[in-house]
Amino acid sequence: MKIDIQNLVRKNILELKPYSSARDEFEGENGIFLDANENPFGELNRYPDPYQRKIKEKLSELNQISAHNIFLGNGSDEVIDLAFRIFCEPGKDKVLTFSPTYGMYEVSANINNVELVNLDLNEDFQIDLETLKPYLNDENLKIIFICSPNNPTGNSIKNIKYILENFNGIVFIDEAYIDFSPEESFRNQIKKYPNLIVSQTFSKAWGMASVRVGIAYASDEIIRFYNKTKPPYNISQLNQNAVLDALNDENIKLIQDNIKLILNEKKLLIENLEQLELVKKIYPTDANFVLIEVGNADLIYKKLVEENVIIRNRNSVIKNCLRITVGSPEENLKLIEDLKSIT
Repeated sequence: MKIDIQNLVRKNILELKPYSSARDEFEGENGIFLDANENPFGELNRYPDPYQRKIKEKLSELNQISAHNIFLGNGSDEVIDLAFRIFCEPGKDKVLTFSPTYGMYEVSANINNVELVNLDLNEDFQIDLETLKPYLNDENLKIIFICSPNNPTGNSIKNIKYILENFNGIVFIDEAYIDFSPEESFRNQIKKYPNLIVSQTFSKAWGMASVRVGIAYASDEIIRFYNKTKPPYNISQLNQNAVLDALNDENIKLIQDNIKLILNEKKLLIENLEQLELVKKIYPTDANFVLIEVGNADLIYKKLVEENVIIRNRNSVIKNCLRITVGSPEENLKLIEDLKSIT
């Protein structure tokens, strides 16, 4: 399928002249910098690299993907929001999501005044292609958001390739939890599908949620529009340094070991949950969390809070369901003991 990305981009973004920072004009690291009205004193007095080149070089080497196909955002939320700003005309265009899923797609749609089409996943939390097909030819539908593994259900989503091959708009795959999944990332498919954006994050498997750095993998053309539209200095030097530190070989080995530990703890947690009478159902999960169905989600949530154990009450989204993040061995043991005491 041949897709002209420029036909999908908002006209004002095509014509946008981006802000040119001092660091756009001079990219060197050494010199007497009198160009950006910075204070000459202090340890953090200089603006950060606006394009986070060192991080992209590391990610390029790690994933065998060109640095030109990588964008870094202030969390995945910025990656999501910029997709709206680049491709969706407010008050005219639409995006589509599948419910239940990550709530920021809807929030970003509302902020950007873009209509949200929300299709229910089926009873297995998978996409119903027959329900979706009528929407694929809507010329005002610009983006389809797919979270896989999905939050809050935990399962990997099937039929994504069908959507990529039959939709002329942008397919945005949110892979925040992909490092915990046995499924292969779609980031290696960006050459094949020019309309594909794959979002990942340092918040989950990398254990750096407070750093707020998200990643987008996409075609050179889409990445150019991201760089054109983003704020000039969207990631601080402190946060860039934290990510660079995490990307050294020793820390990568530690991250990999932590992922193995979390997956093992998830297996043990599920085994313990299966022994509890109050747990009615445990849903399949490829993420670092478990979705369970109980008799009275509100009551169990409240009783756990009283024991200073905080899980996520998803009763308002999926009836009587609770989402439990896999914690440390000690935290998981405390959770199980408290659940056993609930009658």
